[in-house]
Amino acid sequence: MITNSLEGKSAFVTGGSRGIGAGIVRALVAAGANVTFTYASSADAAQAVVDELRAAGGRAQAVRADSADAAALTAAIDDAARASGRLDILVNSAGVLHYAPLGDTSIDDFDTSFGVNVRAVFVAAKAAAKHMGEGGSIVNIGSMSADRAGSEGAAVYSATKGAVQAMTRGLARDLGPRGITVNNVQPGPITTDMTTGFADMLTPMIPVGRLGNPDEVGALVAYLAGPNARYINGASVTIDGGFVS
Repeated sequence: MITNSLEGKSAFVTGGSRGIGAGIVRALVAAGANVTFTYASSADAAQAVVDELRAAGGRAQAVRADSADAAALTAAIDDAARASGRLDILVNSAGVLHYAPLGDTSIDDFDTSFGVNVRAVFVAAKAAAKHMGEGGSIVNIGSMSADRAGSEGAAVYSATKGAVQAMTRGLARDLGPRGITVNNVQPGPITTDMTTGFADMLTPMIPVGRLGNPDEVGALVAYLAGPNARYINGASVTIDGGFVS
């Protein structure tokens, strides 16, 4: 029987208070998982997501942890795993978007981008893998920018997402023998705070004629984290309406 239930699974999502991250949290909870997610500063938004999901009968809790802080992120993952007895799913969704021409990009911009978009993925995977066994799943949230910069000013952001794509393949080799899969979801234009004001410009470039929404990304993540995707490992799956076709 084909089923993709996550009932009884314990999941940890970084950056789950809004946008794509919140869509992922909703999808995992809807599939039956007990989800802990982090936020860096949006406490009210995080609590609103928790309240919404609990009111619908789901299981979710938010913890404050800046993904740029390796110690805080590791501690949050360890605490969540101890609270539930294990960890089955990790989704690395937290990210920062820096778009600026080379001359306007500082070394601090570069370091911050790689610290959150790349280093934190490594930190979280290392922490989560200690608590995972057979059937575990790590899903990284990259970007179609790993394959197509698309515009001026995308050099650093694209580089971080290219690094996530490559790291995913390496982690899949490292953790696959333990029965843990590692995959990478690469969203294109999605309706979030980051695309506000750009929809009219982007829509004509997308074959399906619209931007995606966070729930669609969440549904893909839930599938990759579920039992029907156990033979998908080390893959980068683009969800962009054909934008890079």
